[in-house]
Amino acid sequence: MVSVRIPTPLRKLSGDRDELDIEASTVSALIEELESECPGIKNRLCDESGNVRRFINLYVNNEDIRFLDGVGTKLSEGDVVSIIPAIAGG
Repeated sequence: MVSVRIPTPLRKLSGDRDELDIEASTVSALIEELESECPGIKNRLCDESGNVRRFINLYVNNEDIRFLDGVGTKLSEGDVVSIIPAIAGG
């Protein structure tokens, strides 16, 4: 199982849960499992092509997946995946 930290803006899709335990071997599989557990979340995380949206940052154990293998990043038992939406403003 992998622990997924859900940010406040997405908690309405997760039944107000701030953390979920998901079984997945890659980030891509994790997104699919999240979608089946929390319908609509994939659309918030990924664009029409299935790529992670530019304003969404996914971290596996504090490492940005953009510097790992992207959605192909392998996951192991006990990993922590954090979904961090970018904040903009001025």
